[in-house]
Amino acid sequence: MLKIRNEKGFTLIELLIVIAIIGILAAIAIPQFNQYKARAYDSDVKSNIHNIYLACKAYWADSGSGVSCTEATALLTTYGYIQSAAVTINVGGDETSWLGSATNVNNTAKVFTVNSIGTISP
Repeated sequence: MLKIRNEKGFTLIELLIVIAIIGILAAIAIPQFNQYKARAYDSDVKSNIHNIYLACKAYWADSGSGVSCTEATALLTTYGYIQSAAVTINVGGDETSWLGSATNVNNTAKVFTVNSIGTISP
C-alpha cells in the first residue's frame, strides 16, 4: 500500500536557484544605482548653476549690465534663486564677463562652469 505524504515547502535546489537569481540581479543593479546617483548629483549642480545665471540676468535687467552679480546678490528673494544645500557655487562678474563654477559636495571631482552667455560645461 502506498502512503501519500502531504509535503509542503521548497526543495533545496529551488531555494538555491532563487538565491542565485537574486545575486545576479543585485550584481547588475548596484553599479547602475551608483551611476544614477552620479547623474542626479550632476543634474542638481547644472540646475543650480543655470538658476543662478537666470537670477543674475534678472538682476542685470533691474540694475544695469555693468554691475557685478555674485552669489549673495542672486540669493536675494526678489530674484528667485534658492541654492541646494549640497551644491557649492562660486560666481562673479558683470553681464559681459560673468563666470561661475559649481560642484556637488557628494561628487566634488566634477566641476561645472557657466559663462556670460549661459553655456554650461562640461
